[in-house]
Amino acid sequence: MEILIVGTLNGQIGAASKIAIAQGGQVSLADNEDKALDILRAGKTVELVMIDVKLDIARFISALESERINVLVVACGVANDTSLAVKAIKAGAKEYIPLPPDPELIGAVLAAATRDNHALIYGDKKTEAILKVAKQVAPSEASVLLTGSSGTGKEIFSRFIHDNSKRANKRFVAVNCAAIPETLLESELFGYEKGAFTGAVARRIGKFEEASDGTLLLDEISEMDIGIQAKLLRAIQEKEIDRIGGKAPIKVNTRIIATSNRNLMAAVENGTFRQDLYYRLNVININIPDLKDRTGDIIVLAKHFIKKYSELNELPMKDLSADAEKAILSYDWPGNVRELENTMHRAVLLSVGEEITVDAVMLPQEENKEENNSSGVGQTVAGMERKLIIDTLKHTLGNRTSAANILGISIRTLRNKLKQYQDEGFDIPPATLG
Repeated sequence: MEILIVGTLNGQIGAASKIAIAQGGQVSLADNEDKALDILRAGKTVELVMIDVKLDIARFISALESERINVLVVACGVANDTSLAVKAIKAGAKEYIPLPPDPELIGAVLAAATRDNHALIYGDKKTEAILKVAKQVAPSEASVLLTGSSGTGKEIFSRFIHDNSKRANKRFVAVNCAAIPETLLESELFGYEKGAFTGAVARRIGKFEEASDGTLLLDEISEMDIGIQAKLLRAIQEKEIDRIGGKAPIKVNTRIIATSNRNLMAAVENGTFRQDLYYRLNVININIPDLKDRTGDIIVLAKHFIKKYSELNELPMKDLSADAEKAILSYDWPGNVRELENTMHRAVLLSVGEEITVDAVMLPQEENKEENNSSGVGQTVAGMERKLIIDTLKHTLGNRTSAANILGISIRTLRNKLKQYQDEGFDIPPATLG
């Protein structure tokens, strides 16, 4: 994970950097907000900004928004800076980390901000066969389309293809088309020139240029607005892009990997996805099965996540009990690998005794059997949908991204639904990172 630390953090910057690096992060430093913005404009891939709470966070986040720079921001400061912490959250920071830095808290923030550690863990023959195909096509220059349900691990497979390609020593840049607002996605991909729009105070390099000679992952491309699709098609076909406000095209040499959790051919038929772009992307199609259809991966992945979160939280490593193994093997995992990871993380934290038992695993069917067996007769469709969404959010401990993956909807759709429910007076579980 690429982390940008902004400010002196009251002399704790060295300690914070060491903890972030120990948690798998790669750290860049900026003395102030302006230097941080310069780094981000230059096309540096940054997934998380940790900024000193005493800096002008409101101005910094406002600049990010006006310049269409999409990055997660958390504030850091000494523990008694409560008023500044509240001010930072109101300004748009997603989290507040008190200093001196606590390894467990920073680790939790980093884990929430990036859900994968890029390791490809498997034990099923189906997964092995998919990896064989992926490794075979990796050295080519062809575009690859990875399809499958949300949470099946498409980004991990994308990185596997990049790591086994001729571009392995170049950049791998990922763009989540579902998580970035439509108004920001074009500038995120293609960049812009100074003065291109209000707030464009300096040139910004887009992801296409950043990934030139490397690989660009367009995650959940089915969420991309059809207007941007035309520009994407030209970039792929002509190997050149136009920055917003630019006067001349810029040559790029970028390999494209795209993912979708939807049927793109159906999207073509209903007019929400361009047919010519579909065929350009679908040179090689690799479908990732749902986790329930590759059961040989379940226990292997579960043990991997138990080890990961035991180490992260500095807790003793425990085995799964026989009942717990049986329960997770018989569960359908609608949220796939992401749901399994979230469940094992929670099980590590809740477990008592020498083993992780079925009680700590807390699968939805065990949480509320009577409600799950209810027919729903007498309830409105809207009411059942609301209950399903809120219950799923409780299951993910407030994590919006995980809930959207389990429900099979985009994060944008989930946020719109939650805003509607909140406006209607319903209690919504507080958000965690994601």
